Amino acid sequence: MTEDLGALGEKSPRRIGVERVVNAPLPTVYGAFQAIGYLDHDRGDEQVALVHGDIGAERVLVRLHSECLTGDAFGSQHCECGDQLAAALRAVVAEGSGVVVYLRGHEGRGIGLLAKLRAMALQAEGLDTVEANLALGLPVDARDYGAAAGILRDLGVRSVRLMSNNPRKREALVSHGVQVAEQVPLLIPPCESNITYLRTKRERMDHHLPHLDAVAHLS
Repeated sequence: MTEDLGALGEKSPRRIGVERVVNAPLPTVYGAFQAIGYLDHDRGDEQVALVHGDIGAERVLVRLHSECLTGDAFGSQHCECGDQLAAALRAVVAEGSGVVVYLRGHEGRGIGLLAKLRAMALQAEGLDTVEANLALGLPVDARDYGAAAGILRDLGVRSVRLMSNNPRKREALVSHGVQVAEQVPLLIPPCESNITYLRTKRERMDHHLPHLDAVAHLS
């Protein structure tokens, strides 16, 4: 088969990075946002940034939210993801401006939906979230934040106040050239169904979750 060649007889170079594709108003129960859609040419994922207000360039309140179908859409109490997403959207509206970058391709810390469900099944048998991924021969955390940094740069954001308990997100943004002026805790009260998961994130993944000390009674 003859390859499709450009005008000079060469193949067109593969596009890299993120490309802004669409900007649409998105009224929500939390407030009014602009949904700015991107195509990540490196990974093939479609991404979206929810922008509220005039965000400026410095010390922008930002949440990088990893896709979690079970938590975000189904209200799973296995994790705190859905509550964190809602809290982040409320926070940027209360602030008057900010960005929530919703990162698709991050399901199950990057291992995908079906693998995440398999890991959850192993956790029901007694493994913790780290052990379950490793038992499946999968990385503990396979997420990449290059697209998130590219989206923030496209939005003109140079430094952020990052809503996260995960030090890896801060390190990833800094490594991609986005300054983190402050890390803002996003602490959700735990329940019996997720306390073991949250303690594992604190003890084995270095998440900053000081509020867990007050709920020692949960099993």
